[in-house]
Amino acid sequence: MTPQRLEQLTRLRQALHQIPEVSGAEEKTAAMVAGYLRDFAPDKLLTGLGGHGVAAVYNGLAAGPTVLIRCELDGLPIAELSDQPYRSRHEGRGHLCGHDGHMAMVAGLAAELAARRPARGRAVLLFQPAEETGKGAAAVLADPAFAQIVPDYAFALHNLPGLAVGKVGLCSGAANCASRGMRIRLTGRTSHAAAPQDGISPAAAMAQLMTGLPDLGQGGDLDADYALVTLTHARLGEATFGIAPGVGEVWVTLRTVTDARMEQLVADATALARRACADHGLMLDIEFDDVFEACTNHPEAVQILQDACAEVGHPAQLSDLPQRWSEDFGQFARHAKSAMFWLGSGVTQPQLHNPDYDFPDAALPVGAGIFLQILRTLLG
Repeated sequence: MTPQRLEQLTRLRQALHQIPEVSGAEEKTAAMVAGYLRDFAPDKLLTGLGGHGVAAVYNGLAAGPTVLIRCELDGLPIAELSDQPYRSRHEGRGHLCGHDGHMAMVAGLAAELAARRPARGRAVLLFQPAEETGKGAAAVLADPAFAQIVPDYAFALHNLPGLAVGKVGLCSGAANCASRGMRIRLTGRTSHAAAPQDGISPAAAMAQLMTGLPDLGQGGDLDADYALVTLTHARLGEATFGIAPGVGEVWVTLRTVTDARMEQLVADATALARRACADHGLMLDIEFDDVFEACTNHPEAVQILQDACAEVGHPAQLSDLPQRWSEDFGQFARHAKSAMFWLGSGVTQPQLHNPDYDFPDAALPVGAGIFLQILRTLLG
């Protein structure tokens, strides 16, 4: 990558960093990305995919596979702590997961593809909405317009604090855990605080669930039986001294390596909630949100990635241990041979979702170079 091109992508990254938008509300971000891509004359530019998703298509001269490179549009509802001139201008929101850097790397491919179209097949640059909530990939796949860009291969990356800038990590199988939020609502009957016996309080059932649910999954080795239940929120009654409570909520996050283990964990947690409500005469309502399926790398896609990393001088460190956090990129495995890799964002880099996190611009040419090598390998 020339110094001029790197400077251009750095400016784009820092411009995106200033306008973080939360999942499902990425309107300005998508418009900025689409405006940038138009300057590099894609053969097709799709907007509004699954919400605010954007896809640029570059056609090859001959028949061949469709290769999709995916990044994420959304920021986080977290206030940024930064004295940088490009810090967030949106109060209470920040690009604190590096999606601004991911977008800049994928956008950087547009100039290369415009200068030299693929010899065969199609390259698709996808800027996906709502990754942070686990809803974006599913929404893109469900969009009728996705039929125009269904891939044979799909690739993505995520930056990884704790790994040196430019270093690459790659999982040979499971890449990210499955996870989902479970919201349990317990309904009894309020009463005067002087006569609690005349009501039905959820307190005892909540106490039972707040200890029993975490016991269903206590973590451990990241193997097929791994399960972790994390208590994230609880609420009982109203903030008053005069009313014995009639309603309570318990929120937990369920996390597993495999989708099959998640199904069992959901069944166990649901059964426990039902027993607690039956024991205490309560009504039960369960909702699930932030649902992420497991992300598993396809062996052929892993080999393609491994070869590309070696070719550009950034050999991948192979591992069979997935990341504990979740990613909705796994949804693309329904249609394509897919793989995600990890790109180092610095040994001393604050963790993802920390208020002082900031994507390192020095990583831009590394990620863009690996993606470009994949495209040239598969499409010529």
